[in-house]
Amino acid sequence: MSDSTTVTAPTNTKPNSCVDVHCDCSTMWSMAQQFSTLRLSTKTADFKATLVKDYAVRARRISATYARFYLEQEEGGNPRHKGRYYWTALGAFASKTVACTLETWQLWAQSNVLRAKKTRDGLGKGNFWLFCDISGWHWYHSRYGSSFETCLEERNATNFVPAVKAQVAQLPWSAEALGKINQMRPSKYVREGFAKVKEFEQSTDKRKQPAIQMAHLLAIANHEQGVVLQPLIYEDPDFAWWVQAQRSAWVNWASPNLELIFTNACKSDTAELKSVAPAATKLEDFPSRMTWITQAANKFHALMQKKTAQMEAELSVIAGWVHMPDA
Repeated sequence: MSDSTTVTAPTNTKPNSCVDVHCDCSTMWSMAQQFSTLRLSTKTADFKATLVKDYAVRARRISATYARFYLEQEEGGNPRHKGRYYWTALGAFASKTVACTLETWQLWAQSNVLRAKKTRDGLGKGNFWLFCDISGWHWYHSRYGSSFETCLEERNATNFVPAVKAQVAQLPWSAEALGKINQMRPSKYVREGFAKVKEFEQSTDKRKQPAIQMAHLLAIANHEQGVVLQPLIYEDPDFAWWVQAQRSAWVNWASPNLELIFTNACKSDTAELKSVAPAATKLEDFPSRMTWITQAANKFHALMQKKTAQMEAELSVIAGWVHMPDA
């Protein structure tokens, strides 16, 4: 891939002077997509890179990026506003869980013994395209907050600049994914979520900030689960069949546990640091899945408020995976 979002402008003869360059919304959203793609790529030469092949490594880089957004460590981050991107903290733990699941013997068994790769590919596809969608909103808002609202409604993958559009067409699953996730256009949940980001930034009453954070988190979670993952993977008949089959006794032995661990590790014996899905959870069913996610979000929220330093230390470890080498 090359630098495909370059914008040219006329220069002048005055030394050390600046020339204004106008970037329209399509160019800005193309730059956001370039950020997402490059974060999951390994540089091979100037303006060239290859996409990381290992799904679990991708998931850990995604976790790291989410953690960095929360910690305000990405370019354009503002430590004074730490906490505004609350969903990304939970997202860091969730994508880490995807990586851990992909690394389990159960997923290996499904792919190599049962010859069922739909679960593995579904997890990889969902995590990849969710990242392209979610990271784009956060990158733009963090880097160019002053024009974010101006361009919010203009995000549309069909309007990327030609070179970026061509690159995106070559990304894994792009032909099926982009239509299912509405070309990464804004949803009502994105609008609600970033309205809460703005409210958090402007808030001077710290007692009210946790409620704002939680409202933001749930809005983005509804976008994540309902707008992106539901049509993209859970409504895929093959993936849904395997998710359903994993609840049956004959294949349950080869199914990873449904739990979210609030540390940088894959496992924890500390009940306080994990959320285990209720036994009745049906992952392919959006309301059922959201019931568990809401429970997990509440547990996460309590930890973030009561054990902030400990949770942010875990996120700092995760943030260090940002350039993890391909397996």
